[in-house]
Parts: sequence; structure tokens; C-alpha cells
Amino acid sequence: MPGVAIITTSYPDGQPGNEAAGSFVEDFAIELSKSLPVSVVAASSVSSISGDGNLKIRRFSVPRLPLSLLKPHLPWQWPALFETLRAGREALRTCIREDKPDHVFALWVLPSGWWAEVEAGRLGIPYSTWALGSDIWSLGRLPGVRNVLKRVLVSASHRYADGLELCKDVERISNKPCAFLPSTRTLPALRQSGPASRPPYKLAFLGRWHTNKGSDLLMHALQGLNDEDWDRIEEVRIYGGGPLASEMYAAEKALTGGGRPVRIGGYLDKNEAASLIGWADYLIVPSRIESIPVIFSDAMQLGTPVVATPVGDLESLHERFEYGVLADAASESALREAIQRALRMDAAGFADGIRRARVEFDLAAIVGRFLGDIGVAKA
Repeated sequence: MPGVAIITTSYPDGQPGNEAAGSFVEDFAIELSKSLPVSVVAASSVSSISGDGNLKIRRFSVPRLPLSLLKPHLPWQWPALFETLRAGREALRTCIREDKPDHVFALWVLPSGWWAEVEAGRLGIPYSTWALGSDIWSLGRLPGVRNVLKRVLVSASHRYADGLELCKDVERISNKPCAFLPSTRTLPALRQSGPASRPPYKLAFLGRWHTNKGSDLLMHALQGLNDEDWDRIEEVRIYGGGPLASEMYAAEKALTGGGRPVRIGGYLDKNEAASLIGWADYLIVPSRIESIPVIFSDAMQLGTPVVATPVGDLESLHERFEYGVLADAASESALREAIQRALRMDAAGFADGIRRARVEFDLAAIVGRFLGDIGVAKA
């Protein structure tokens, strides 16, 4: 039976903060393994081999995690970067030699796609790439690195991206077609009933506390709400972690000191995330830069409307599905106004659009699409 090797820098390892980054990769691998043997080659803090049946996990150790912290433009990080590149290449070479996959799927273009190009390409094994925004929007800007990125994309048998606009960027760089493959994960169906039809509403945010994710915009927007707005809010729950932690906790202290019902906590695992999203009447996505966040597909699965900034594909998806309320801009004032609008709307009234969006983010269909592209029938 043909097999697939997934080479990735994102796979859950039980460490706080890594769950969201890699859990949809794990779910993809599990779903894929229902149809053929799958070997996952994943960066980790410790090398190990585990798994059974059709799914094998090969972890290789790297000097630093997450790999996104490694910056090619900083010379003092080059030793760790070179060791990471060497370790991944060696791990994939071992996987190919021992597990004999017929196809290599690189998540993401760099460095995973480079590993696939070098090791799979050397043996004539086809490989495909799945791009994230960080591949194209960050690494793609670096001189020299952009040339490697283009070469990896051009040589791939199939190119995928987890965003609609991102697909266009991949096509522009490679001058070859790219297919939309959304990143989604399997969540437990914890929601017992839909969102409320009238306030007071429960609001939630889950994600990295980083300027790109707009967590500071959210806190400033909440501080700008008036007493009438807060009368329409039962509670706001904010979970995550990251470089803006001190600012987030300071803003929480100011809000709770003023009697506002705001609660902040750390990272959540998949079940806890599902519980939070299922609890909320609105999920807030206040990003400054985004493609389609995994948390968005989580909300669609659980029937929770979203209040979002008009970045990446969130604007075009709103035009197609009207999944909630869209802000006019990725700014504090626009986000505040969008929250105010949401508080005066029927949160349950977005159900039809959310149901249609859910079909787009169905994991079984996503895996079936990939299998069809590489010529394997879904089990």
C-alpha cells in the first residue's frame, strides 16, 4: 500500500502553547492514516519513535522550539539554525529509507519543504507543500531565502496554502497553481445549545498575545466600551500567552478594577479550547495580519459567531458566509464599534452562514481532496 511521510515543524508534544499550532496537523495525520500508512517526521525537544497501526511518529530533536524563534537574519542564531536544518534532513532521510513512503508532504514550505526537496527529490519521490502565512509573508521577504522558497514551490508536485489570498501569493511566487487547503482540527462537540438570541452575551478570545494577533487591540477596545455596552456583556474570557502578557494582565487589572467582568488565563488544550468556544456567544478575532486562523474553523465547527477584523481572508469569508460581525478596519476604534454592533444583534441569527462555512472546513473532505490529488482513494 502506498504511504505518505509528513515532515513538519508543528506537532503537539504536550508543551503549553503548542497545542493550537500542531493539533490540526495531528488530526490531519490521523484522518490520513485511515486510508494509508503515514509517518510523521516532527521537530521536538527530544528524539523518539512512537505510534502504532498506520501512524508512526518520528520526532527529531532541535536546539530551540518553536522554530519560528529562529531568525535567519541574526548571525548569532546561525549555529542553532544550521543544526536544525541538519537534524531535519537526517530525520527525513531515515524515514524515507526505513518507511519507504511514496509521497512526502511538507508542512510548511520552509524549512520542511527544503528538507523534502533535498531528500525526496534526490530519490525521485514526489513531494507537496502546504504554506502558511509565515512562510510567504515573513521568510519570503528575506533575500536569498526567497530564492530557496521559490525553488521549493516550483519543484513540488502540488502546492497548497491555508488561505485564499495566500494561494494567490504562492502562485505569484512560483508561477504554478496552488490549491486552498484550510487548516482545521477535530473538536469534541461540547456545545449543548446555540448562542444566545439576546444579551447579556459571553465573549471569548483564544490565541497568542502578540501584536499580529491583535490581543492589545482587543484590550483597548474593551476599555473603550461604555456602561451601556457592559450591561450587554455577561463575561469576557481571554486565554493564551505570549510577548504581550504583561500588557494583557495590566489591562485586565484595570478592567476588573472598574467592575468589568473580565477573566484572563493561560493556554488551553484542545478540549479546553472547545469548551471555551462552545461557552461563548461571540468569539473575537482581532488580528492585524492573518490568513484564516485555526480558531476560526473551530468556531464554525461549534456554531459560534465571530467578531473579526477585515484582514487576510476573513473579509471574503464574511461576504460568503456572514459568520458574524466584521470590523471596518484592524484598529482599536473599529474593533470597539464592531463589538458594540454585535452586542445589539441576535447572536443566534448567524446560524445559517456558519453551517455553510462548516462544510468548507470539514477535515474528512480536506483529507479526501489531498488523497485525490496524489492518486489515492479515500478509505
